[in-house]
Amino acid sequence: MVGLQTEFEFTLPRGYIDQDGNLHKTGVMRLATAMDEIIPLQDRRVRDNQAYLVIVLLSRVVTKLGTLPAINTGVIENLFAADLAYLQEMYRRINEEGTTLFPVTCPECQQQFDMDLANLGGVS
Repeated sequence: MVGLQTEFEFTLPRGYIDQDGNLHKTGVMRLATAMDEIIPLQDRRVRDNQAYLVIVLLSRVVTKLGTLPAINTGVIENLFAADLAYLQEMYRRINEEGTTLFPVTCPECQQQFDMDLANLGGVS
């Protein structure tokens, strides 16, 4: 039986700063289900502003961020723009392509290799 990876670890480029000033950079995103993409469309905030869709969607699939007890729209709303963009790209990669690997070419030697997007945020 072939196993399917459903959770992907990540490290945010900047990190989320909670109300106590604690920095949270590492987390976990799970694969989205059909319901994860349908339910946000029923949210009033999304109907009022389509751009809010990504906030609701990420709050459903980001299951862990540092030591935060829960991830909700308030957490996602308060991410730095670089971190939001990072999570959006990661969401797209794991749900459309099933991997966080990204093919790259070294600009110096032209060698091709796969870089793991989950590690691009840096070290915690």
